[in-house]
Amino acid sequence: MLLETKNLYKSFGELVVVDHLNFDVKQGEIIGIAGPNGAGKSTLFNVITGFYPATGEVIFNNENILGLKPHQVCHRGIARTFQITQTFDTLPVHTNLEVGAHFGTEGKNDEEQIIKEVVSFLGLQGKDNIITSHLNYLDKKLTMLGVALATSPRLLLLDESASGLSPTETLEFMESIKKINRELGITIVIIEHIMKVLIGLCNRLMIMENGLQIAIGPPQEVTKDPRVVEIYLGGSASAGSK
Repeated sequence: MLLETKNLYKSFGELVVVDHLNFDVKQGEIIGIAGPNGAGKSTLFNVITGFYPATGEVIFNNENILGLKPHQVCHRGIARTFQITQTFDTLPVHTNLEVGAHFGTEGKNDEEQIIKEVVSFLGLQGKDNIITSHLNYLDKKLTMLGVALATSPRLLLLDESASGLSPTETLEFMESIKKINRELGITIVIIEHIMKVLIGLCNRLMIMENGLQIAIGPPQEVTKDPRVVEIYLGGSASAGSK
C-alpha cells in the first residue's frame, strides 16, 4: 500500500465530516472518490495533505504523516490540485511551474529541466510565457496540474479536475490523467462528480456519504450497488447517465 487511512476522524464541532474512515490506495492505481455534496471528500484531502488536523492515522510510504504541515506532506511526495483552479494568475506559465519545481526539489534537482519536461508532457509548448490569466480554462487547469507534477510527487490528489470543462476538454483532460499514471507511474486519487469520468479512469471507486465509506470496488460494480443508486444516483437514476 502506498497510502492507508486508519480510523480517520474529523469533525467541526458536532458536525462529523470524516467518520472513522479506513481505506487504502495501492501503488500505481487510480482510485476515484464520489458522493453527494458534504460527504467529506474534500475534507479527506485536506486532512491527508495537512490542511486540517484530525485523529487516527494517515500512513504514506510506511510513515504516519497525520499532523505534518502541508509543505512537509508535499516533500514526502504528495501533491494536489483544488476544486477551484489555483494559479498565480499575474505570472506566466513558466513561473507557475518554477514555483512547483523549486518547492518540490528544494533546489536539489535541475528545475529548468523539470519545467521543460512538464511543459512537453502536458502539451503546453509555446504557452509557457503566456500570463496564466490569459489562458483558456483547460490550459489553466493543465497549468495547475503541471505545478503539482513539478513537485515530483509519488501520489497525486485531484479534486474535481473536470469541473467546468466541455465534453471534449474533459476527454482531453482524462487522457492527461491516464498518461500521468501510465507513463510517470504516479498513483492518483481523484474526487469527481461526473460518473463517466470515474468509470473511464479508475481501477476502484469509493462512495462516501456523511463521512462514511458506503461502497468501494470496481466502478462497474459499485455503480450498481443499491445503496449507491439510492444515496448518490438518486434512486432510479442510471450510473451511466450521470
